[in-house]
Formats: sequence, C-alpha cells, structure tokens
Amino acid sequence: MSLNLHPMVNVATKAARAAGNIINRAALDIESVRVSQKKANDFVTEVDQAAEATIIETLLTAYPGHGIWAEESGRQHGARDSEYVWIIDPLDGTTNFIHGLPIYCVSIALAVRGKVEQAVVYDPTRNDLFTATKGRGAFLNDRRLRVSKRNTLKESLVSTGFPYRQGDDFGEYLTLMGDVMQRTAGLRRPGAAALDLAYVAAGFTDGFFEKGLQPWDVAAGSLLVTEAGGLVGNFSGEADFLDQQECLAANPKVYAQLVGIVGKYSKFAAATEKAAVRQATLSRTARTPAA
Repeated sequence: MSLNLHPMVNVATKAARAAGNIINRAALDIESVRVSQKKANDFVTEVDQAAEATIIETLLTAYPGHGIWAEESGRQHGARDSEYVWIIDPLDGTTNFIHGLPIYCVSIALAVRGKVEQAVVYDPTRNDLFTATKGRGAFLNDRRLRVSKRNTLKESLVSTGFPYRQGDDFGEYLTLMGDVMQRTAGLRRPGAAALDLAYVAAGFTDGFFEKGLQPWDVAAGSLLVTEAGGLVGNFSGEADFLDQQECLAANPKVYAQLVGIVGKYSKFAAATEKAAVRQATLSRTARTPAA
C-alpha cells in the first residue's frame, strides 16, 4: 500500500485483517458455525468472539495502556482510565454473515478523550480497507475518498437499517421510510451500519440514517464520512450523536434535506413534531388492511 498511514491505523489495520482472516475461513463452512442469540433477532457467533479476541490482543500488544470498548466483551479488557479507547465491532452484519450474505465488516475506531481520531473499516469479502485519521482524509485502499456531489435528495440513493428488536416502534419506522422513499431515487437496507457509513464516505450512496445503533456500529464509519467531506449527526442534525442511538450521515447538501425529513422522528424533536408523527403513523396503520 502506498499510503503513509498513521502508526495507530497501521496497527488497527493489522488487527482488522487478522479478524478478517478468521471471518473468511469461517465463511467457507457457515453451517458449522455455532450461533447463539443475545436477544430477539440479535445474534452472536463464535466467529464474532474469536475475531474480537484477536483484535484486542493485537491492539493491546501495541498499546498496553489503552482502553478497550468492544461489542461482545464490553470494557473488561485494557486500561479502565485511559484517554485512549479503542471502539470495536468485530463483525458488523452478523445476521448477514450467518446467512451467507457477503455484506459485513470489521470496524475499529480510536477515541481520544471521547473524540474519534482513527478509523478502520475492513470488508473481508472484497478485501476493501477503509481508513481515516482525523485531519488527514479518508481512503479506500489507496484511493482518497470524497462524498458524492449530488445536490438534491430526489437524485440520491440512501441507505438505512430496519428495526428488528422487541420494543422498536415498527409503525413509526414505516412512516419514516415512506417519507424518505418518496423523495429519493432509492432506499437500501444492506445490514451493516459501518459499511453503510463507509459507502457514504466513498460516494457509493448519498446518505444514511438509522435508529438503535451503538457506538461500535458508527464510531469508525463516522470519521470516514467527515474526513471525506460529509456530515454526521443525530436525526436533528446535531454533531454530538455517538451514544444517542440515532445516526444521520450524508454529503452536506443532502444532509440538510434529510434533516428536514427525519428530524421530526428524532428523540430530540419538539413535542408538536412528535405528535404529528404519531398521528401520521396512526393514519397509515388505519389504512393498512388486516392480513
């Protein structure tokens, strides 16, 4: 690779590729992978756990004083009081993986005093490596990334994630998707938020929105987007979104248009906007014929 990567990105890349090797080997015989369920429709496999262990070992060998915040093991590894915290999703898109659908990735970010400064998203099925360092740009393999230049939402391809957990408001999300779908060139649901964000950074899609996401889902991808010239925030457009479980990302012009649509679905929306959403959801449900 010709890029002069930050040393911490080099270490994270080594960790991500090692995890990717584990994932690729397991993908050759999916039927033999042991799967368990953390909660309804929320799966974890022995591959997630093995990949995470490899990532943590690689990072802590290089930086023993750093903290770790990982999807499967939480904060039980690494230093508890470090200003440097690695945020890890060892296999984003586990449901895709266990069905043999090749849309999943490894996501690793480094937060320094709560702000993401390094990012790696690795797609092992395509050997695509997305990297970013704060202030130094975002890259796919050896190509500099820029978000798309589309100006209007009606020209834009937007990705999202569907709710799947007990307690999610499916009716409201259907209303939200209806609002977005009729104003865009298309709505997609790939199933791996870190890749969704990487694709916004690369200009493959023009925007992304999803509720219910955790920091490890979005930390690395969010830096890719901003370093590629895009914007990331909550549904109201506010940049402090990492632990708010709602994420919106797009090129700057599309971002502003998406905020105008999805903002009223934010947990931070005004009471009048929330009431209007509830009424729209009730009206849509009333129009839907019973099965």
